[in-house]
Amino acid sequence: MRDVLINHEPVELYKILKFEGLVASGGAAKSAIDGREVTVNGTTETRRRRKILAGDTISFNGESLRVSLA
Repeated sequence: MRDVLINHEPVELYKILKFEGLVASGGAAKSAIDGREVTVNGTTETRRRRKILAGDTISFNGESLRVSLA
């Protein structure tokens, strides 16, 4: 599991996928979310703009991210 530091909360889910390099673009992040490939805290997430807070865990494509506030 990789730790991700954010400077403010909340941050939209698709932005974290994009900025952490799990996808090539925001469009690819939105497609992955629409395709039910992303989980947040163990639950499949379909909301592109899901507000992510410190303590949330995101999983996609075999990689897990734990979000912390910097």
